[in-house]
Amino acid sequence: MSPRPMALFALAGSEALGARVAERLQIPLAAHEEREFEDGEHKARPLHTVQGRDVFVLHSLHGDAERSANDRLCRLLFFCGALKDAGAERVTAVTPYLCYARKDRRTKAHDPITTRYVAALFESMRINRVITIEVHNLAAFENAFRCPTVHVEVAPLLAAHIAPLLGGEPAVAVSPDAGGAKRAEQFRHALEARTGREVGSAYMEKFRSSGILSGGLLVGEVRGRVAVIVDDLISTGSTLVRAATACRAAGATRVFAGAAHGLFMEGAPALFASPAIDGIAVTDTVPPFRVTEAAAARLTVLDASDAIARAIVACRDLA
Repeated sequence: MSPRPMALFALAGSEALGARVAERLQIPLAAHEEREFEDGEHKARPLHTVQGRDVFVLHSLHGDAERSANDRLCRLLFFCGALKDAGAERVTAVTPYLCYARKDRRTKAHDPITTRYVAALFESMRINRVITIEVHNLAAFENAFRCPTVHVEVAPLLAAHIAPLLGGEPAVAVSPDAGGAKRAEQFRHALEARTGREVGSAYMEKFRSSGILSGGLLVGEVRGRVAVIVDDLISTGSTLVRAATACRAAGATRVFAGAAHGLFMEGAPALFASPAIDGIAVTDTVPPFRVTEAAAARLTVLDASDAIARAIVACRDLA
């Protein structure tokens, strides 16, 4: 454990999750001030000393009705810079949802690799370490950041939620595309450890061009099994609906969907209306503010605070 005293801040919009993490760590959230100016600019500063401290700043970088992802990113960067200027020994950015993590490679000529640009911004603010949950592409994330990173997997959380729902039925872990096969495999191992039973594996063929999905091949045996589709995030839900429909057509008895981050763009009405899906689970890295009350009955929000707190403790141990 690091001998340096620690402090945990949670910026505006992330206070609820930050408070739960602080409770797990058995420390109070550190006080800070955030001010808005008439022209849209802002400032944030700590309200007690951070000199020589091991400081963690929690802020989930999703857009909402109050602030865009860009605004949240800017606020996090400026606050971390202010902490370093105030003498913080080490600053760790805790970004449960990391914006721009999906744009990690070029798919067209002259495409930006925005994940790398975000990493450069973190480095420019002298941020020492980054903790995040279930990024889109782990290798791209780790290669983009030159500072140390901690990646928290949601497979154990999802497995703990799904295991009691199986009721003794055989299960299969399904990736909605070939690129997510490793994530589904991690979930498969976690579910096997939870249930003590073998869990199958399957994945969907998927191609995307100009926002249009194609490909309908389902690889793997799902007949007579409970299919659990695992992804990093849910945006419109079209990928999950497509995979769930294919699993049902192939003989799956029930279908559940699980992801780390629930963006639920425009409320994702097709997802919540789909009869192919029996239940959906996400973590609270992004509050489900776009989900209607009626749709929320089909949604389970899992508490990620313990996983985040454990990652913070691990960082302290590595110091």
